[in-house]
Amino acid sequence: MSPTIYAALVDSLFMNPAPMIFGAFGPAIAAAVVAFVTADVWCWLSVPLFIAVGVARAYQMYRYKRRNAGLTVSEAVVWEKRYRIGAIAYGLALGIWGVTVLMRTDDAAAHMLCVTTVVAYTSGGVGRTFGRPNIFHLQVLLGCGPVFVALIAFGGIYYYALALLSFVFFAAIRRLTSSLQRIYVNAWIAREREAALVSQFDTALNNMPHGLCMFNVDGRLAVMNHRFSEMMGLPGEVVLRGVHAREIVAECRRSEILAEDSANLILSEIENSQAGEIITVEPHAGMRALSWTFQPMAGGGSVVLVEDITERRMAEAKITHLARFDELTGLPNRVNFRDEIERLLSHAQDATSAFLFIDLDQFKQVNDTLGHPCGDRLLCMVADRLREMMRTNDFVARFGGDEFVVFQRNITSNEDAASLARRIVERLSERYEIDLHLVEIGASVGIAVTSPSISADVLLKNADMALYRAKADGRGTFCFFREEMAETVEARRILELDLRRALADEEFELYYQPLVNLKSGRISTCEALLRWNHPERGTVSPVDIIPVAEDMGLIVDLGRWILRKACMECMKWPDGVSVALNVSSQQFHQRDGLREVRYALEVSGLPAKRLEEVEITGSSLLRNTQWTRHALTQLSNEGVRISLDDFGTGYSSLSYLHNFPLNKVKIDRSFLEGIDTDRPLTLLRGVARLSADLGMSVVVEGIETNEQLELISADGTVTEAQGYLFSRPVPATAIRQLLSASHGRRPSENNLVTLPSRSTG
Repeated sequence: MSPTIYAALVDSLFMNPAPMIFGAFGPAIAAAVVAFVTADVWCWLSVPLFIAVGVARAYQMYRYKRRNAGLTVSEAVVWEKRYRIGAIAYGLALGIWGVTVLMRTDDAAAHMLCVTTVVAYTSGGVGRTFGRPNIFHLQVLLGCGPVFVALIAFGGIYYYALALLSFVFFAAIRRLTSSLQRIYVNAWIAREREAALVSQFDTALNNMPHGLCMFNVDGRLAVMNHRFSEMMGLPGEVVLRGVHAREIVAECRRSEILAEDSANLILSEIENSQAGEIITVEPHAGMRALSWTFQPMAGGGSVVLVEDITERRMAEAKITHLARFDELTGLPNRVNFRDEIERLLSHAQDATSAFLFIDLDQFKQVNDTLGHPCGDRLLCMVADRLREMMRTNDFVARFGGDEFVVFQRNITSNEDAASLARRIVERLSERYEIDLHLVEIGASVGIAVTSPSISADVLLKNADMALYRAKADGRGTFCFFREEMAETVEARRILELDLRRALADEEFELYYQPLVNLKSGRISTCEALLRWNHPERGTVSPVDIIPVAEDMGLIVDLGRWILRKACMECMKWPDGVSVALNVSSQQFHQRDGLREVRYALEVSGLPAKRLEEVEITGSSLLRNTQWTRHALTQLSNEGVRISLDDFGTGYSSLSYLHNFPLNKVKIDRSFLEGIDTDRPLTLLRGVARLSADLGMSVVVEGIETNEQLELISADGTVTEAQGYLFSRPVPATAIRQLLSASHGRRPSENNLVTLPSRSTG
């Protein structure tokens, strides 16, 4: 039993004070009559007893009624106990009086009056104590129990019958009180459930995110939640039940929540009582968007749901904008631009337009030196400059990174596109000021002109090929697309496919060119050189292979194959001969490059000292100098000799001779040009002497004549030579023959001899 129901049951004990007062003083009158008739002193004593109990219970009822607050559970326990004490006292008074009359008098009329009074006033408590029947049962036991015993003790058929009837009557009264309590308790439980449901419904109704109204069939308001009144800004008096829908809509118009057209449409939907949904957007209310849903009810009328979808529509609009516009610059993105170009091309078949693909030069350096925030600001400034140069019917977008595109509509000739491209290159090359830094970049532009039935994808591809050519021509310029560019790109694509297949099928072959020790006259090292015998192209030069492999990301796999193949071949040579490899900058800067060298030496069984040279160029040393020094040091510590290739050209620097653990310097063949004059020869000997003084071996590449050989070996600083004078690059079988001829000579012979392969092509 819930505390609320318990308190209500206790409260029912004090519902009606009148029966309690009459029940107390009525037996006192009957007792006085019996005492007067029988003149029994003990009967007179019962009169003040009834009066005392009646006064006490009346005072108790008076105190209860003077309470102002509701009955709490703790108070209910106290008042139930007080009522029980009064009921016990009242039952005892009736029992004592009944036994006294029946046992001390012989007057049948007095007996009848006594029994009737006890029965009547005891059963009178049924209407008040049904809430707590245990109190009534105790009162019956104390009041009627002694009378029942006295009737049996007095004897006689009438008294026995009266005792039996009294017992049956009071048994029925007991069942009646229990039934009344169940009915009362069930009623309270149902009331509590109903109140809980009402409270839950009210809570749900007023806390739902939607506004809700229910209108009867006559259009009058039945239910409205707080959310609806808040959304519509309705005053309290309008929310009263019974107002018509017309009044509510009119109030929404007065508060400028709804415009007149929207208000009339909503009122029409309510009056029609049909299912429907509309969305209202009110510009004067800050573009507030409301979604109205109308649902008819079974008995007539309608339910109206209102949802504020302003933020959702704004979020959807933002998502749509982000999907089609670049968040950084605000320009259309690739998807938006492509769709727009497709639309413009389909509606302007006869007009000529130009597609300009713009790529920023030196932008990466800005990001690397000043950071990405400055790079982002630079992109925004570039976008602003492009907007300034565009006509109203031109279209500019950002494709991502540092790539921008322009669609120049309705040009009269290619000169219009060339003029715009020229202005773009000049304007974007002007200085930018970012956070007190002066930044200079450039721009390269590829141009593709539209033709009938050309698609946006083809136009973009053509402009991209033109941009590639513009960057290859030295950047900071523009280039128009020509058909031969497509042929070149297609040829490169086919070459890429063939190169990938050749690597998978191991169609490559290693050729070897010897390096001759000028003191011993023997081959000391063989440089491994890549060759590709294409089934259709014939022999493909490494100059064509390496750049493509680097662009495709295949150079690492290709370099790994070369490394392992060369090491295994070197194991077939005389012990004193080493193998030299050319290492790509991409391959060298792979984090697992060192592990690849160790693995190749391990699987081939080649000692590290015979991998005498891992030939690197100056450009390889430029990238990540700290990592490069660390990697070279580790290789050197394991016995691998390090050689600097093509010294004196490109990115070569004298600081490399000091900063890196180099064992050998290969002087580029360009030093041999004009060597018969003093200046080139002095320069070559100076570089050789400097390298030798630093403890490095010196190799001169490109020796083709005996005269060149005599000049470079005159002062003894050059230790090795390489060139066609000794041998062209030859296959593995031929290099073995050369090695056999070279190392089969007696050690005492110091003069160089003509190698057998010198005459090979």
